[in-house]
This record gives sequence, C-alpha cells and structure tokens, in this order.
Amino acid sequence: MEQHFDLVIIGSGSGNSIVDERFADWKVAFVEKGIGPLDSYGGTCLNVGCIPTKMFVHTADTARAPEHGAALGVDLALRGVDWPAVRERVFGRIDPIAQGGERYRASGHDKVTLYRGTARFIGERRLIVATVEGPVTLTADRVVVATGSRPVVPDVPGLDESLGFHTSDSVMRLEALPRRMTVLGSGFVATELAHVFSSLGVEITLIARGDLLLRHEDADVARRFTELAQDQWDVRLNRKLVRADRSPDGTLRLDLEGPRGAESVDTDELLVAVGRRPNSDLVDAAAGGLDLHPDGRIAVDARQATSVPGVWALGDVSSPWQLKHVANREARVVQHNLLHPDALRATDHRHVPHAVFSSPKIAAVGLTEQEAHASGRPYVTATHEYSGIAYGWAMEAAPGFAKVLADPATGEILGAHIIGPEAPTLIQPLVQAMAFGVDARAMATGQYWVHPAMPELIENALLALPLDLT
Repeated sequence: MEQHFDLVIIGSGSGNSIVDERFADWKVAFVEKGIGPLDSYGGTCLNVGCIPTKMFVHTADTARAPEHGAALGVDLALRGVDWPAVRERVFGRIDPIAQGGERYRASGHDKVTLYRGTARFIGERRLIVATVEGPVTLTADRVVVATGSRPVVPDVPGLDESLGFHTSDSVMRLEALPRRMTVLGSGFVATELAHVFSSLGVEITLIARGDLLLRHEDADVARRFTELAQDQWDVRLNRKLVRADRSPDGTLRLDLEGPRGAESVDTDELLVAVGRRPNSDLVDAAAGGLDLHPDGRIAVDARQATSVPGVWALGDVSSPWQLKHVANREARVVQHNLLHPDALRATDHRHVPHAVFSSPKIAAVGLTEQEAHASGRPYVTATHEYSGIAYGWAMEAAPGFAKVLADPATGEILGAHIIGPEAPTLIQPLVQAMAFGVDARAMATGQYWVHPAMPELIENALLALPLDLT
C-alpha cells in the first residue's frame, strides 16, 4: 500500500504541535514509532523526560525539608516515602495526557492520519512505515523529521539487556525503591535523578569518567557542584566502568578502573545516564538523502531546512541543544515556514538557557568563562554569593552564587551562571536582557529591584562588574 500526503511528520513530541487549524486543507500524516509502554505518544519530554523528572524533583525537594528545617530551628521529620503513591501521582497524570493526544490524532476528525510504527526513509521524501498491520509506503511533498533522541548505552562487557539495568526511559517506573542505586554518568540526567532517589532514601553511588560533575558548566559552578555532591553521594571521579555482572542473589557487581587501580561497586540497581544520541539512524536519514553531522545529527540550516528540498528537521535529531524549549521554538519556525514558503524565518539560537534541577539547582545562559577565555574575547566577570543578600540569609543558602560575564567596553552581558535555590527562575531576567540588548549597567541601575527578594542576587552581581562605561 502506498499513500501520498502534503505533509508527513515523524515524531509526536514537539512535531505534534505543528499541525493546527491552518492545515485544515492539507492531507497530513503523523508517524510515531512503537506500541510499547516506553513509546507513548507525545515524545520524550512528556513521557520520560522534562515533565515527569521535574514532578519527581519537586517531591524530592519536599522530602529534604527536614534537613533544611534543622538549620532554621524547625524540628521536622520524614516518616517515610510511599513510592507507589509518588510514582502514580506522576504517571497517573501524564499517561492519560499521552493517551488523549494519541486518541485525538487517531480520530481522524482533523483530517490527519496516524501511523503507529517506525518510519524509515527509502528515498527522497519517501518512507516505509513498519506498522502492526504490515509495511506502508508514504510519499510526501514535505516531511518534518522530529524523532528526538534516545539514551546512549556504552559498549561495556556485561552491560546488555540481560543484566537488567535502567535508563531514564525506565527508572522512574521502578516497582519499589532499592536500598542502593549506582548512577553511571555526570551530566544533567545523572545528577537530577541522583538527587531524586537519594532524597527518597536510596544510597547513591555516582560514577564519573572525568574529574568534575557537570563539566560543561562554567568551571566555578562545576567545581562548587562537585564539592556539594560529594557531601551527599558516594561520588567516584575519574572512573571507567569496565565490566558489569549480576550475582545469583540479584546484586549487581560493577568493576571499575580508576586512579588507584581496579575497584568494584555492589549495587541493587544501575542507572545508565551517559548521554543521548539522535534518532537519525532509526529513520535511516542517509537513505533519504539527508546530510548528517559527524555525531549523527541531521544537518539543517538556520531555517531548519535539511539538504533535501521539502524536508525539515527539529529538536534533538538535528539540534546540538537537547532541550525541549529549543525544540518548541524550532517547531514554531518550521510551522511558519511550511505555511509561508515565500517568507521563511530563521531560528534564533543566540541565547539558549538551560537548567539542572538537582541539588543545588543550576541555570546558565551564554558563554562560560572558559569559553570566553578560549575565544580571546575581552571580558570581565563578577560573582555574588546568596549569603550576601538578605533573602539568602533567610534561606541559609550559603553555598550558592551568581556569576556574570560582560564586555568591559560596552557592558554587553556575555554569560550568566547561577548555582543555588530557584536558579532556573533567577536566570530568566538575564536571558531577557541578553535577548533584547540590555547592557549590564542599564539592567542593574535602570530599574527597581524588590528588597528583600532573591533577584537582588542578580542585581549585586551586575553591580560588582568592573565595567569601563565612562
């Protein structure tokens, strides 16, 4: 069977938002892979990424209230964690949303045809979809590839499906909390989920190949975070996993190589969180004539167009930023460009912020100091501790700080980095200033800052910049 469409969209994450009432006269097909529980409609963010993890993070933050209360003179106690209730609160809300989204697209009332199965290119704008009813060939005038990414599993002896390990796709649906969990990785996913499970009472061992956690952050932030993480978890830096095995009693044995030679870790559950890879190989993008980056991402121009006319790509499958807000922005650009081919828009990637919802929280935008130094661009920097503002005193938030970088001649804000309470919220005015060209001095002195409130952290860091604006 072969069907022709005006538009085929592969992937139901950010790609799902493209088609609205303006496409009512288009013949559209959506393709979403798989029929298993880990292939729910709606993409990574909704089902196994941003939304469920942050719901778990809020629970973890609440579970840590007794620890923070002690510093304030408040006697609190955590009597226990009802893990099934925690898990069901999250997925009892998320699963119906995914199911409802699929039912809406499958209903056909918006003139959209939904295919469930893995789509694979077999030529330019020509696909074969492996559905449960059999293969279906689709051709289209336009194709949008929005297939996202998936967790990387390193090639380590014993680390295969028979071992019984987890990735972020599965670990949040554990039947019961283990006593011990080992996390392999040192990035966003690893540190966020380490925070979640440790706050709920699980003993965490974190294995990192380098000498810092979150090593792509500004070096000052990464060092501070690593120091604080070592107070919470058993952090093994400069370690390499060389073998994994499971003993007859169910214990996982992980053999490591490190600065002191061979060592091992015994654990009950293993979470592998060493990175993600784009799903361009699953759709056989090369067979569709699409150019690829060396890391497997589909190459796109500023307008999200690929090397094949009529084919667009967005999100993790093409973007170096594996962030939902980037995928959503790119989806809006693709939507416009599909509807207005004579007035194409470009995606503005100049000031992409990110956040890490671990403990403590981190947020950043723009250049790190090491990037600014490597580029040779003149810059000045200033740091202000949470302990230096009144609300920081109220929160006993001594370990945190905000750091800003600016051009010494113009005051242009080049980068900002925050580690501490509410960092993902505090970063937003700095993103806004960078996006709209507000310089550091104007931002600091040209408006009122509520006292005593946490944004004074940003005000004081800006005021501390040694700027030459005479």
